This record gives sequence, C-alpha cells and structure tokens, in this order.
Amino acid sequence: MNENKKSLVIYVHGKGGNANEIENYHKFFSEHEFYGFDYKSDNPWDAKKEFKAKIEEMANCYESITLIANSIGAYFSMVANCDEYISHAYFVSPIVDMEKLILNMIAWAGTTETELQEKKIIPVDFGDDLSWEYLQYVRSNPVKWNVPTDVLYGSLDNLQDLDTITKFANRINATLTVMEGGEHWVHTDEQIRFLNDWMQSCR
Repeated sequence: MNENKKSLVIYVHGKGGNANEIENYHKFFSEHEFYGFDYKSDNPWDAKKEFKAKIEEMANCYESITLIANSIGAYFSMVANCDEYISHAYFVSPIVDMEKLILNMIAWAGTTETELQEKKIIPVDFGDDLSWEYLQYVRSNPVKWNVPTDVLYGSLDNLQDLDTITKFANRINATLTVMEGGEHWVHTDEQIRFLNDWMQSCR
C-alpha cells in the first residue's frame, strides 16, 4: 500500500470468500488504494477486536475509508463499532439481523432454543454449529451503524428475508437495491453483471 494516497477501499469477504475478490472493484475506484481484509475471526467477539484494530490502523494512514462488505463480513464490520472511520459503505447480501438468522437455523435444525441453552452447542449439517454463547452475545450486542450505506440484496436470499433487509435499510437510512432472482451468494455471470451495474450507479 502507498500511504501517500488519501483514500482507501477495504474489502471484507463473506464466509468461504477471500480477499482477492476485491479485484472486481478496482475499476470503480480508480483514485483509491485497496486492501482485501483476510480476517481470521469466526465469531463476533473476536471479530470486534480484529476488525477494530485493522480499521483503526488504516485510519491512521488514510484520510478516507470506503468499506465494501459481503454477507457475514458486513455483520462483523458493524459489530466492530468503527463507524467514525468509514466514509461510505457498500453491503452485498449483508447479514443485518444475526439473532433472527440463528433462530431460523434453530428451527431448520428441528431443535429449540431451550435445547440449545442446555446443550450449549448443537451440530448441524447445513452450516456452522449452533452456539448458545454466540446467540447470547448477539442479543447483548445489537448492531449500531451510522454510515452512509448502499445495500444490494437478492430476492432469493435464503439467509435474510426482504422485510428484515428493508427494516434495516430504513433504520439506517440506506439505499436498498433488490436484485430479482438474485441469491445470497452473488456468483453467476448475470448476477455479477448486476452487481457491477449497481456499483457503477452508486458511484
């Protein structure tokens, strides 16, 4: 990174993604430096520390920081409480209500919150294990976000419903764009074209 540059784009991938995905966004920010954040955290309490340290480090070197975050990367970015350092954010398929997602996962697993409280950890075959500690942390640390934000959401997203995303967008006064037929994971050629057109229109 060249610290003589005054503006930085930080890219935060979702679960299973990688920092190299930032390359798709270079064409939209020709005057910026770029940093793909290859974070290690897999829970919000670790992410809060890791993300806060990294963003504060970057804020010392750059006058302006733009955040692009996918899925749980957006959630982790919000729980880091670094709003003051971010000038603008672009969220792609963000997880904005983690409590609701966990409760849905409990239902999908055919179990109950009471059973999770008793067992503490319940393995599932469709994602990360259900964790009572995780759920309690999420409830005790509600997301607060006060950054100008554009949100892209796929109408077929199976992790967050449209009502949840709409309420979030309204609460933080974000601009919401719905990709009809879009999935949580933006990966097909058609979806990526839509994503790129969206980014261009936001710029």
